[in-house]
Amino acid sequence: MPSVLRNTVYRRLFGAQVVALTGTGLATVALSLLAYDLAGANATAVLGTALAIKMAAYVLLAPLVGALADRVPPRALLVSMDLARAAVVLALPFVSRVWQVYVLILLLQAASAAFTPAFQATIPRVLPDERAYTEALSLARLAQDLESLASPVLAAALLTALPYGWLFAGTAVGFLGSALLVRTTALPGPEPRPAPGGGVDHRPGPCARAAAGIRLVLAAPRLKALLWLDLAVAAAGAVVLVETVTLVRGTLGRTAGDVPLALGAYGAGSMAVALLLPRVLARGDDRAVMTRAAFALPGALALLALGLAVPPGAWSWPALLAVWLVTGAAGSAVLTPGGRVLRRAVPSADLPAAFAARFSLSHACWLLTYPLVGGLAATAGPAASAAVLAAVALAGAVGAARTWPRTPPVRPPRAATRPEPEAARP
Repeated sequence: MPSVLRNTVYRRLFGAQVVALTGTGLATVALSLLAYDLAGANATAVLGTALAIKMAAYVLLAPLVGALADRVPPRALLVSMDLARAAVVLALPFVSRVWQVYVLILLLQAASAAFTPAFQATIPRVLPDERAYTEALSLARLAQDLESLASPVLAAALLTALPYGWLFAGTAVGFLGSALLVRTTALPGPEPRPAPGGGVDHRPGPCARAAAGIRLVLAAPRLKALLWLDLAVAAAGAVVLVETVTLVRGTLGRTAGDVPLALGAYGAGSMAVALLLPRVLARGDDRAVMTRAAFALPGALALLALGLAVPPGAWSWPALLAVWLVTGAAGSAVLTPGGRVLRRAVPSADLPAAFAARFSLSHACWLLTYPLVGGLAATAGPAASAAVLAAVALAGAVGAARTWPRTPPVRPPRAATRPEPEAARP
């Protein structure tokens, strides 16, 4: 058992994250089936619109919520958002129109846009030790990967005995379980704001504070480098998530059962690296680990483009699995240590605003790459799509390497004083 799980508070929070993610995975399967019932052959359009709504909610609402998060006790915010999400998913089985799905998805993702950055900002306060926090980041990555692999299997088992509408009930149970675990856990309150003249922003409006949180992220070179890395991961991840079914079923002519195997290779690579990272980061530098992994992403996509440019053969299926495995591993190596970098660059009182701003800006990268992959694959073919996204991923890796200073960061104080801006340090 990872040593960080000996911390009772974190163990409860991790349990809340696992049950909530399991419920979210059930909802993904149920929503697909609901869309097919409502729209038939147009189900993909419904799901595509729902995904766009999700990303738009994350991009637009997360900074606003983050601007208010340090004024609300974290436990009250997390519990209320879990209860809101449970109420929304319980309403989904009763919809009869597509527009009703869109409204409920907007409400659901608005609550998630509030919950996730607040949850992320709470963990470093619960785990001030750097090593323990690194283990927590790896466990969080592992939980997300397990959700993408285990929830569809659980959903398939439930569907053998129950109508798909009951999957929404399972989702609600997950959110209620998360709320119960958080409610019974003592969490640190909001950090006191710095004295006038420091901190993120002291003007009263959430919009002004949200803009200040984004400026805080964009003002620190290391955090700007994280956004370049987010772009590289979004470029590679969008190719995997959008094109897998087409590549497996259409290009390679394999069965539907091979689609989850391909996605499983992507998740397996991510999980393996998440388990290894605490040891790697104990000996290595965040910048070296993350930027080197980022350069592996365009390399994997370039190999995919080359493979798709020639007729498929017996080698094509294992080659695709290998490329997806490398892509998942590299993406995990880039994403998992991000919380460490952010915590070192931002004063503790500003963590909610900073996590919310990064959450929003990183999802803006996915909002860009999802339609780019889909449009290119449909018009120019999967090989051209992989080549263009390889170039995007390369731009992200190069941008990160050029933006991220080589000098070690100066850790900001936890309370009242504001450090010298990172851009002004040598």
